[in-house]
Amino acid sequence: MNESSTNQIDTNQTDSDRLHSLKKLATIVYLCQVLSFAFAGLPLLVGVAINLMKRDEVRGTWLESHFDWQIKTVWMTLAGFALAGLTFELGVGLFILIATIMLLVFRIVVGWNALNSDRPAKD
Repeated sequence: MNESSTNQIDTNQTDSDRLHSLKKLATIVYLCQVLSFAFAGLPLLVGVAINLMKRDEVRGTWLESHFDWQIKTVWMTLAGFALAGLTFELGVGLFILIATIMLLVFRIVVGWNALNSDRPAKD
């Protein structure tokens, strides 16, 4: 085996390790999204902070779609909560809140299933 073959194997192993590490981060963010139900939404913000800090590292990989999916999930959730809060007095806020929670659950389940199947998240 020559030196270039050895370097290629090392590079492939390094890329594989990097992807595995980034996949763990995506898993942690989905877990943060789930934990937001128990801890008043704070883990949702922790998860999106992780996404935003590590976004450049996933660029060009299949995990980029998961980071984008997770970030969009947070923005949709925050917008839904804000709209629900603003319209609660009108009697429609509760319905918007329920729809927002259902959308959050849906996006967590779809994203987490795709991640566990090593597939990109689909928007």
